Amino acid sequence: MNPVTRSGRIAAAIAVATAILVAAPVISIIALALQPAPDVWQHLIDYVLPATILDTALLLGGVAALSLAIGTGTAWTVSLHEFRGRKMLLWLLPLPLSIPTYLAAYVYVDLFEPLGLVHKTLAHWLPLQDAVRMLPNLRSLPGAVVVIALVLYPYVYLSARTMFQYQSAEFAEAAKTLGASRWTTFWRISLPMARPALAVGVALVSLETLNDIGASEYLGVRTLTVSVFTTWLNRGSLAGAAQLSCFMLAIVAGLIAVERYGRRNVTTEFSAESPRLTPRTPLTGIKGGYAFAACLLPVVLGFLVPLLYLAQQSFKRGLFANFDAALWRDAFNSVAFASIATLTALLLGFATILAWRWRPNGLRFVAMNIAQTGYTLPGLVLALGLLAPVLAIDNGLNALAGWLGQSLPGLIVVGSGAAVVIAYVIRFLAVPTGFIKAGFERIPHDYDDSARAAGAGQTTTMRLIHLPLLRPAMLGAVIVVFVDCLKELPATLLLRPLNVETLATSIYQYASRGSFEEGALAALLIVAASIGPVAWLTRFSDVPAGPA
Repeated sequence: MNPVTRSGRIAAAIAVATAILVAAPVISIIALALQPAPDVWQHLIDYVLPATILDTALLLGGVAALSLAIGTGTAWTVSLHEFRGRKMLLWLLPLPLSIPTYLAAYVYVDLFEPLGLVHKTLAHWLPLQDAVRMLPNLRSLPGAVVVIALVLYPYVYLSARTMFQYQSAEFAEAAKTLGASRWTTFWRISLPMARPALAVGVALVSLETLNDIGASEYLGVRTLTVSVFTTWLNRGSLAGAAQLSCFMLAIVAGLIAVERYGRRNVTTEFSAESPRLTPRTPLTGIKGGYAFAACLLPVVLGFLVPLLYLAQQSFKRGLFANFDAALWRDAFNSVAFASIATLTALLLGFATILAWRWRPNGLRFVAMNIAQTGYTLPGLVLALGLLAPVLAIDNGLNALAGWLGQSLPGLIVVGSGAAVVIAYVIRFLAVPTGFIKAGFERIPHDYDDSARAAGAGQTTTMRLIHLPLLRPAMLGAVIVVFVDCLKELPATLLLRPLNVETLATSIYQYASRGSFEEGALAALLIVAASIGPVAWLTRFSDVPAGPA
C-alpha cells in the first residue's frame, strides 16, 4: 500500500466530496418527502396513481421486452453469422442511440398524424377517411413502447454483442455433436450465457425509459415521471412530488436488484483447454438477404427515418438559409453547459478512482461506489432533489453578503446555470468513473511499484504513466458525457435559469406549442453531434471469429 501523501489526501478529500455531492439530492428528496401533503395524496390516490402505476409498469415492461427482442436478435445475427453487409451493420446498429427519445416521439407523431406525410401518401391511393383509419395511433401506450424501444434497443445490442462474439466454440460444438439445431443452440446455450449482459442492457433501457418525460408526455402516457412533473409544477406541491420521487427511487432500486439477480452465478470466462471463439456461420443467398434486412429494419426506423425527416423539414422551412440567431444562443448554452459539466465530471471521476488506486480502504471504496450511482437517478428526480440544496447555497451567499454589508447577489447558483451543470455532473459521473476504473484495471500495479522504486512520487507516476495509458478511456468518457448532456431534457427543463434555453428545451417548447417542425434544425444539431461519438464507441467492436 502506498504511503499517505499530500496528493493522496487531496484525492481522498475530492472522492469523499464527490460522494457527498451525489448523495445530496437523494437525502434532500427524503427530507422533502417527510413533509405532509395530505390534500395532494388524496387526489393522487383517487385520480392519478392507479392509472399512472399501471401505465409505468406496462411501459417499462413493453419497452424492455421489445428492446430485448431487437437487441438480442440483431446482436446474435451479426456476431455469430457472416453475410453480405454485415460489417456495415456493425456501425449502423448502435446509431439509434444518437436519437433522443423525445425527438423520436415528435418525429413519428408528425409523420403519422392526420395530414402528415404518411397520411398524404396513403391518400393518393385510398379515400381520405380510409387513409385516416389505417394510421396507427402513436399517442398511446403501444405507440410509446414501439417508439421508445426503437431508439433504446442499442443498449441491449451492445451488451449482448460483447458476450456473443466472445463465446467459446466448445459449447456450440458439443451441442452440434448432440444433434442440436442452430435455434436450439441459441436458446439453450448462447442466450443463457449472455444473461449477464442482457440483464445490464435491459436495466439501462428501463432506467432511460423511467427517466424520459418528453416522449411519454407527448404520446399521452401518464408515467410516474410525468406525475412528479405535474404534481410539482401544476399543483405546486413540492412535498407530494418528493414522495412520488421516493416511490420512483424504489422502482430504480428494484431494477438494479433485477439486474444483479440476472447476473448471479454466471461465469463468462473462456475454457483454458479450448479458448477458440465460436466461428461465424456463413449465410448466403436469400438467407443472407433476410438477415441483412432484419438487422437493417430497426436502424431504418430508429435512426434513418428521424434523421431524414429532420433534414427534410429543415430544408423545407428554410431553416438553413434563414438561420435563427436564437438557435446560435441555444446551441451556445448547450455546448457551454455540456462542456463545463463534462470537464468537471472527468476531473471528479479521475480523482475518485485515483484515490482508490493509491490507497484502497473502506471509506474510499464506499465513495467510489456512491459516485457511480448518479446515473440511476431519473433527471426529474435529480432536479427535484437539487432544488433545496442549491437554494440553500444561494440563500447562504445572500445572507453572507448582507452580513458583510454588500448588496445581495440574488440567485447565483440557479441564475447562472450552475444548477444545470451540477445536475449533469451527478447524473453522468458514473460514465467517467466507470471508464477510468476500467482503464486503471488494465494498468498493472507493477508499473506503480517500478516508478516508486525509481524515486518517482505519486504525482509524477500519475503524469508520466497513468494519464498517457488512460487517454483512450478518458477520451471515450468525454465523448459519452458530452453527448448525454446535450440530450438531457428533464433536469435541464426544470433547473435552467429563466429565459435561458438549450437545444433540448427549445425543441420541447416548439413541440409543446404544436410546431415541432420549426425546431427541426435544433433537433438535427443534437443528432449530428451524437452520430460521431456513437460510431466512435463501436470502432473496435468486431473481433476475428474462430476457424470454421
